[in-house]
Amino acid sequence: MLSDVWSLNGRYRTLHLTWFAFFLTFVVWFNLAPLATTVKADLGLSVAQIRTVAICNVALTIPARVLIGMLLDKFGPRKTYSTILIFSVVPCLLFASAQDFNQLVIARLLLSIVGAGFVIGIRMVSEWFPPKEIGLAEGIYGGWGNFGSAFSALSLVAVAGFLSFSGGFELPTGAVLNWRGAIALTGIISFVYGIIYFFSVTDTPPGKPYQRPAKTAGLEVTSIRDFWGLIGMNIPFAAILSVLCWRLQKVGFLTSSTYPIALIAVLAWFIFQTWGIIRTNIELLNGTKIYPKEDRYEFKQVAILELTYIVNFGSELAVVSMLPSFFEFTFDLPKAVAGILASCYAFVNLIARPAGGLISDRTGNRKNTMGFLTMGLGFGYLLMSLIKPGTFTGSAGILMAVFLTMLCSFFVQSGEGSTFALVPLVKKRVTGQIAGLVGAYGNVGAVTYLNIYSLLPLWMGGGKDPSPEIIAASNSAFFQVLGIAGLIVGFFCYFFLKEPQGSFADAYEGEKAENYV
Repeated sequence: MLSDVWSLNGRYRTLHLTWFAFFLTFVVWFNLAPLATTVKADLGLSVAQIRTVAICNVALTIPARVLIGMLLDKFGPRKTYSTILIFSVVPCLLFASAQDFNQLVIARLLLSIVGAGFVIGIRMVSEWFPPKEIGLAEGIYGGWGNFGSAFSALSLVAVAGFLSFSGGFELPTGAVLNWRGAIALTGIISFVYGIIYFFSVTDTPPGKPYQRPAKTAGLEVTSIRDFWGLIGMNIPFAAILSVLCWRLQKVGFLTSSTYPIALIAVLAWFIFQTWGIIRTNIELLNGTKIYPKEDRYEFKQVAILELTYIVNFGSELAVVSMLPSFFEFTFDLPKAVAGILASCYAFVNLIARPAGGLISDRTGNRKNTMGFLTMGLGFGYLLMSLIKPGTFTGSAGILMAVFLTMLCSFFVQSGEGSTFALVPLVKKRVTGQIAGLVGAYGNVGAVTYLNIYSLLPLWMGGGKDPSPEIIAASNSAFFQVLGIAGLIVGFFCYFFLKEPQGSFADAYEGEKAENYV
């Protein structure tokens, strides 16, 4: 496969078209991070407000990934991906025209839906590649697509500067960087590619049927025990959305009258989700359907993969959001330089995520690969906690900090590749919903981590305007939290995760190898 990956024919053509679709969704999703300090200054936002906007950037991705997983299994990846790419222009234009904090929050909540696009490609790639090659294929899709966040960090400041210099999209406020034009442009490009993607791909190779579950209102499980496990693992979705509502109330977006309404909406979502699970599994619950042994799978596998995605992708989302300002503060650097240095974290995606999938393909044991990479990211974040003002000084200190950041990032993104080398192997016909749940847990982790990050200075006695010492200490504590979480989940991988059957087969259950030739 390595020798054929540059081909633009057959399944490789579909792979390249799909990772680029994911790339654009990430450019759109992360178009705020490199311009956050400019947006803050231009609209006169407080630190708490701009950090709340960053949290909103990942908030609705949680329910969106679950819903997208359901729609994906029903309608197929071609229609679903094209729709979300076309939709992205709406919140981009809303954000680009926002005049106050409330408008920014609304636009960013809608933009967070675009982050659900990742789930779609997981199913698309698994339709075109067999189990023995799925690790590398999904790694290329995820890693090269994930590079969109680094591309945003590398390019959007320059694009905003060019638009300001050229006079395009002139700002009434006279801001130095035309952040509005840059953000609007990302949505327009995504819209155009959504149309191109719709007419360029098919859901499956010629002659291969697209497997759909009988019901898509909730994930199908195969035992009563797994049913209750699924219900339990859905509780954190509602819990973290409730935390988000609390944060929005604290910064004044939600009032004393709208805050309870928001909580009721979260409760309604949880009830809707739970009722969908019951409807899907009603025959299992009333005893009229018993799954044969060969058709069963353990939901425990899904639950552990959800935890791995909390600590790898969840931490990546949080770190990518704060890393430009972290480098800017730690080393007293210009915004553009700090953004370039911070992009090294996501830049590693080009190699690391495919490498994680390739390692999973080649070692012959996907479970142990998952455990090793997860433990590695834990130790990597603990090393990053050592990066503080005064500890790493001068050019040599900056280079050392960049090296530690890239080392940690390798394990984080390789772990993501390893996670989704396992996801398509749990149960083929519900791959979309499993990918949606695992992906949504990544955003549960991101919102959790970003809330911890925003509150750490306050918890450490810094108040609303923390001193540089408090900020440095809270940054270090934040990386320690990420590291400890990684070590705990790595332990779960080694001792509770199981190797899926057919991990290295020539075809998925019930399919023929010639489908992939």
